[in-house]
Amino acid sequence: MEGDDLSRLLQGVNSGDPQAFESLVALAYGELRRMAGSLMRGRLAGSTLQPTALVHEAYLRLAQGRVHWDGRAHFFGAAARAMRQVLVEQARRKSARKRRGGAVRVTFDDLKVRSPEPELDLLALNEALDGLAAADERLARVMELRYFGGCTLPEISELTGRSLATVKRDWAYARAWLYDHMTA
Repeated sequence: MEGDDLSRLLQGVNSGDPQAFESLVALAYGELRRMAGSLMRGRLAGSTLQPTALVHEAYLRLAQGRVHWDGRAHFFGAAARAMRQVLVEQARRKSARKRRGGAVRVTFDDLKVRSPEPELDLLALNEALDGLAAADERLARVMELRYFGGCTLPEISELTGRSLATVKRDWAYARAWLYDHMTA
């Protein structure tokens, strides 16, 4: 993706150009799709939402929300946050359906496939991330870009303007903080 084109389009969106947002999303679509794909291939593989649908849902949130971004990092951070919100809402709906009952009883003898790996409790992760954001917004942003944005540590370094060593420390600390708070 051309950085100059992205910067020009972000400036257009910020100054109210109606076509700039559509062009921005068209230019960034491949990167957004990659972010969603890496997220869905991870521990959320059991989700019924496909990466393309996740990008489209995130797009709708980005279009409805505050449309003023301070740069590439801010835009992709907002996209990662929108994807997180979509996935959390889906997990809440799924949890609500389970609580309502009406489930069909299936015995292990009825199953013909191996059981999947345990799914990540997205609601617990969301709550822990909110706690991390209250404690240290920078660490929460690194975690959000890495986990929900699918960014590599060097990409996060580039997006945030921090050194790779700092981003690695932030990532390690954020993971440890989340692990501690999710297993307590």
